[in-house]
Amino acid sequence: MPQLKLGIQLASLRMPFRKALETAARLGADAVEVDARNEVRPSEMTGTGLRHLRKLLEDYNLRVAAVRFLTRRGYDVHDELDRRVEATRRAMKMAYDLGASVVINHVGRVPEEADGRSWELLTGTLEELGRYGQHVGAFLAAETGSESPESLRRLIDALPDGTFGVNLDPGNLAIHGYSSGEAVDLLGQFVLHVHAKDGVRDLAQGRGIEVPLGRGSVDFPALIGRLEEFGYRGYFTIEREHADDPVFEVGQAVKFLRQM
Repeated sequence: MPQLKLGIQLASLRMPFRKALETAARLGADAVEVDARNEVRPSEMTGTGLRHLRKLLEDYNLRVAAVRFLTRRGYDVHDELDRRVEATRRAMKMAYDLGASVVINHVGRVPEEADGRSWELLTGTLEELGRYGQHVGAFLAAETGSESPESLRRLIDALPDGTFGVNLDPGNLAIHGYSSGEAVDLLGQFVLHVHAKDGVRDLAQGRGIEVPLGRGSVDFPALIGRLEEFGYRGYFTIEREHADDPVFEVGQAVKFLRQM
């Protein structure tokens, strides 16, 4: 198995942007995931700013694995949809300018019925963003977990090929009670990016919780092998939302994945 391409989500380190870049490089990352809402805002990014950021990345020998752009509502909600679409387009353009081809967001709730207003709104908006992505060279990747893999696959199948892809988050899937293995079987050919995150269902609390990589229910060797069968050659980006010592835990996650 070839060596994995490892990324670190800068937000997981919980430190100022430049310090986070330095830390990600020191921990052995190949790339980073940048937050386009809280770290580098496309609406405020000038040509000079882009050049400065590319130089910083070059100095630390890092690439951008993906740009994260989480909107407050999905593309199935009409309220302020035009603003969300335009902001997403700016994030896609910035991703391309930074050498990335993936923008991560929750696309919204997938309706049960394929003939209602919400379905038309969601599919029409995603198709529009897909056409823009083909033009600019960066594509939307839908987060997994909040929707079942079956629902996400049904949405993908309803749209033209290449409209959008998947950000596979096995930790989110585990937290919401879904099997990451079954998700890969359904969505493997559409995976554009992977979040290296673990989780487990806490039966005592009746809910799912995030845990350090390798300590949850996700079988990462099997997951990586199955993705390889689908031809996935992209990044595995470490995400750690609730860590007492984020730098230590992210560093441990890097070591865990380097042993794969």
